[in-house]
This record gives sequence, structure tokens and C-alpha cells, in this order.
Amino acid sequence: MAFTTDATVVSPARRVVGRTRVPGDKSISHRYAMFGALADGLTTITGYSPGGDCATTLACVRALGAGVRQTGDHAFEIEGRGLRGLTAPSGALDAGNSGTTIRLMSGILAAHPMRVTMIGDRSLSKRPMQRVIEPLTRMGARFESDNGRPPLTVHGGDLRPIDFIPAVPSAQVKSAVILAGLQTEGRTSVLEPAATRDHTERALAEFGARVDVEGLKVSIEGGQRLRGRAVTVPGDISSATFWMALAAGTPGGEVEIEGVGLNPSRTDIIDIIRRSGAAVDVALETDGDGEPMGRLRVTFAAPRSFAIEPGDVPGIIDEIPALAALAAMLPAGTELTVRGAAELRHKESDRISALALGLRAMGTEIDEFPDGFHLRSAPLRGAIVDACDDHRLAMAFAIAATRAAGPTTITGASAVDVSYPGFFATLDRLTRGDGR
Repeated sequence: MAFTTDATVVSPARRVVGRTRVPGDKSISHRYAMFGALADGLTTITGYSPGGDCATTLACVRALGAGVRQTGDHAFEIEGRGLRGLTAPSGALDAGNSGTTIRLMSGILAAHPMRVTMIGDRSLSKRPMQRVIEPLTRMGARFESDNGRPPLTVHGGDLRPIDFIPAVPSAQVKSAVILAGLQTEGRTSVLEPAATRDHTERALAEFGARVDVEGLKVSIEGGQRLRGRAVTVPGDISSATFWMALAAGTPGGEVEIEGVGLNPSRTDIIDIIRRSGAAVDVALETDGDGEPMGRLRVTFAAPRSFAIEPGDVPGIIDEIPALAALAAMLPAGTELTVRGAAELRHKESDRISALALGLRAMGTEIDEFPDGFHLRSAPLRGAIVDACDDHRLAMAFAIAATRAAGPTTITGASAVDVSYPGFFATLDRLTRGDGR
């Protein structure tokens, strides 16, 4: 494997075997940092994600007056400022590439009586925010934006509770409304059209708030104080999916992933990996009121065609690039159909078109739909592919490249640092076959 400033060359792999850990879960890291800032007292976080996205959240809460101190590798202390106790920053908050940061922060800032502008990088500045703006405006906040996109200026203040039914299932939108509702007087509810990940509900309970969940309806009584506490972030199952795909798509492949989060709202990906014909063994090691974690062992078994239906998508939206890479690695003629995933066109890139362009260059047959794609595997060849500054595309192309006939150059590869610094070093270790 060869590295340059913003391109990486991935060579074919002869075998895949090893044991690894993945960085702390991004979604959980964001929430623990934000809730620690809103809590009374000290919060200690271990296993915090090392990626750039989560670093921007720490920078934002620090700029809003919370005390932030690094105490070790991926370990931080946050001195909270209490409910509605954050203070105006001296300048704009920079959310970088992080949609989670800007959307959840919108819910927090909507209840603070101050004006705050949030900006982002080129990619984030293209991403739609209207689905967050709409409910928070109904609650009483006021927003300025660039036609529904960042920069986003929040004029916060006293809010009123609402009952909200989002048009599209989104954990980020749900979380923004629930966080705003926490800071109102009264009861705020979100009725989802489909279940989404429940990290916000679990984290609020960890910090001492009561969140009521009845089927697809999540409700919170405003005014509850959060208490600072010690929390541990499990490994990110979205990052683990790339190693699952690597093992599942490589004859003889076997990878064990330790300390990974096994939140039931995130583990649908395990069943879908199994649909592709791989064997997945799961060992749950810790459980309780917080985030469960454990160990996964994935081995190549009996590859077959599989599909992702619209009902699957809310729980595995971030994992679809890895699943596309897996399908491309399977024997020629294996098919993957994805429908109901139009949201992929509004991520860090248009992931449907960018995936299709890159995998086609590598020899895969792939047709786009407005809400997904149909992929038919063929012998992969080395190529030059563009990750479009999207961390998940860079990792997906790298995984697929291990089964190509020759080296593949991935441009924009430095985007992996958003979520997984060290990804390419781990890939190199696992594909040398000495990853134990």
C-alpha cells in the first residue's frame, strides 16, 4: 500500500485474517460531549472517537463555555454548564464536515437566548438543514440559512413543546427536537415513520433524564437536569462494517472485532452481512441501561446475492457503501439491489452516483435509481477512483480494491480521518495475513 498527501494506492490481497478494534462510535461520542456540556458537574469520557467530526464537537462545546480537558488517549473531562447554561461564542462555530454536530447543536442552541452562527466545510455547506429548521422554528427559534443550507444562524430563546412527525426517519432530526424539548416547559414528542438509532434516548437516560419510548413515539418532559458522570464509548459498528465486508468478501477471510457497540438499533447490519452468505458470530460482553458492547467474528462462507429493502435503510444508511463494496467483491454475477435510500444522495457526497462511478471504473456493473442502485459483480480491475472527500467512499473503495486484479488509486483518501484515522494501516495489517 502506498500513501501520498491525498491519494492512496491499495494492492490486491492474497488473504485476510486478524483481530482488531475500531475507533469509538462517532454518534455516541458526539452525544456524550454535548450532554456533558449541558450537565451539572463533571463528565469523564473514555474511548472517544479520534475522528475529525467528533473533534469539531469538542471544539464547539468548548467555544460555548464548557470546560474540556484531554486526560489520556481518547479520554476527556467535560465540566458542564447546566441546562441552558451555555454562553455565546466569540465567533462562528465550525462544524467542519459533521452533519451530526450542526443538527444536534441546532436543537441545543435553539433554547439558548443568543445568536450563534454555525459554518462547515464545502461538503457540509451543501447539505440540507430544512428538516431541522422546520420543527425548531415551530418551537419558537428563528433561523437564517443559505436557502436551507449552512451557514446556519440560530436565534434561540424560550421554546414551546411540540408533537412532531418527521416526513423522513432521521435520528439526527429526532435528536435535535428532543434536545430542544429537554430545555422547554412541557412535553415534547417525536413520532417517527420508522425506527432510527436510539443513542440519544440511551445517553439522556445515562445522564439522568427520563425519556419515554412507546413504539415509534419518543417523548421527554422539559426542564430535567442532567448529571455529569463517567461514560465509555464502545467501538463504532459502522467502522466495523468495513472489516466485516473485507472478511465476508475474501475467500478464506476471517476477522474478529473486539469492543464493538452492539446497540440493537444498529445491529441490523449483522443480519444483512449474513444475507450475503457470510458467517457472523456475536458475543455480547456488557449490557444494561447504557450502550451494549461485545465481539464480532466474521468469516467467508457461502456468498450469494442479497437485497436491501426500504424498511432496512433507516438502520443501516451509513453502512451501504461498505455493503456495495462487499457485493462487488463476491463471485461474478452476484447481485445487490438497494431501494428506499434516496437519503444517500444528500450525505457528504451523492453516495449513489459516486459509488456507481467508482465501482464501474473497477469493472462492476451498476445501475442507479433515484433511491438506490442495482449492482452485478464482475471481475474487479485496478483503477483510479475518486472518493469525493467522503470518508465512507474512501473506505468502501479500499475494501473493494483488495479483490481487484491490480492496484487501485483512491484520490481524496485523506477523508478517512473524519471517522477512522489509521484505517489504511489497519487494512495493510489485516491483508498481510498477520493481523492477529
